[in-house]
Amino acid sequence: MARCVTLFTGQWADLPLEVLAEKAAAWGYEGLELGCWGDHMDVAKAATDKDYCAKQLGILKKHNLKLFAISNHLAGQLVCDLNDDSRTDGFAPADCAGDAEKKRAWAVEAMKNSARAAKNLGISIVNGFTGSSIWHLLYSFPPVTSEMIEAGFANFAKMWNPILDVFDECGVKFALEVHPTEIAFDIVSAQRALEAVNGRKTFGFNYDPSHLGYQGVDYVKFIRTFSDRIFHVHMKDAWWGHGDGTVGVFGGHTEFADPRRYWDFRSLGHGDIKFEDIIVALNDIGYNGPLSVEWEDSRMDREHGAKESMEFVKAINFKPSKVAFDAVFDK
Repeated sequence: MARCVTLFTGQWADLPLEVLAEKAAAWGYEGLELGCWGDHMDVAKAATDKDYCAKQLGILKKHNLKLFAISNHLAGQLVCDLNDDSRTDGFAPADCAGDAEKKRAWAVEAMKNSARAAKNLGISIVNGFTGSSIWHLLYSFPPVTSEMIEAGFANFAKMWNPILDVFDECGVKFALEVHPTEIAFDIVSAQRALEAVNGRKTFGFNYDPSHLGYQGVDYVKFIRTFSDRIFHVHMKDAWWGHGDGTVGVFGGHTEFADPRRYWDFRSLGHGDIKFEDIIVALNDIGYNGPLSVEWEDSRMDREHGAKESMEFVKAINFKPSKVAFDAVFDK
């Protein structure tokens, strides 16, 4: 197989790691990408306690599962979010609730600990979010000045450069999942985020086409544009243009699986993402890391979807050719 197929545990945090590992192995997965919530990965412990790291790795090893990356999206979101938001109170310890600066301070240390944890776990990738102080300025009315946007990217650099310094010290890379509500949510904003941190090598991307396609962003072009910055890959599907015409790309304040919605996340192979084009592009740039299934589909039983998604990815995960197809004609 060209690349290992793993399962991101973020949507499975209600299950103990031991239970999920057994299930994932039975479904045919070759590894897990551990989310840093539930009991799957405590980065504060892992940053200082190698026995804890050995315990978590032992659970995976028991089921012949590998670890390539951990993901701390929830803490990362709080780093750059500008105002307090009760929706994120559950992302941080209970004593931080209602206090934006206390949540932010906890999040900054949690992201630094994520790098330290990765080092102790023997891996080199941490995936996550950055948050954004300017997401609320997405639609330019009331009028938004260029200075306001510049200030947002400057704030991102101010907050994340000290975190990335720790990643440098640990020999670990941070992979931002380009996503609405983050500082980078399409190709142009991703380029701008890289420029904001002066192109430092520690900062790159966790590629996930599901967050690009419904926006109208060329998700294959993203791979080719950032060929040296694709640190990790999420395999996740979405569809768009399937609603009834009453809801647009902004969602209309509807919930996922509402039949009126213009777009929605779907189980792999049931959406509109052209995964063969993605595999070709990943082969072209020489990406050899894992293909990590992030399963989300409000219309499908998740255990059925997880197994089916694993089979889908393994079927399409072809190796690049080592010879020209017409080389035999020279003989």
